[in-house]
Amino acid sequence: MQTTEERSALMRRVRSKDTRPEIRLRKALHAAGVRFRLHDRRLPGRPDLVLPGRRLIIFVHGCFWHRHEGCPRTTTPKANNAYWMQKFAENTERDTRKTDQLRQSGWKVKVVWECEILDDATLDEIVREVATTPKVRP
Repeated sequence: MQTTEERSALMRRVRSKDTRPEIRLRKALHAAGVRFRLHDRRLPGRPDLVLPGRRLIIFVHGCFWHRHEGCPRTTTPKANNAYWMQKFAENTERDTRKTDQLRQSGWKVKVVWECEILDDATLDEIVREVATTPKVRP
């Protein structure tokens, strides 16, 4: 069992951007010739990847933090359960709100889960789908 200090130290090391799954997706997209912008602060939710020419937003969600349904990585800590349930509910509500705002602004939004990026076949499928998304005319 971890102490509160140990748990806090662990949580401080969790990154919000430039995570391993995000970098893996970025490298695969770049190798396929897909260009993008990173973490555009002007857009709701500061999306992980922005493809302006395709009007496409990609969020790379960690299965634990964003509650990927049915995924074994979506665990809930036993200690302080009420806190975690509220935290996860706020995360998913915020995700929904930001996605809706982006769609209302004319963006297509794609959510890619951490576990999908770790699987080579699924990653290839995601890259193929993004690369074939038609570009929009200005």
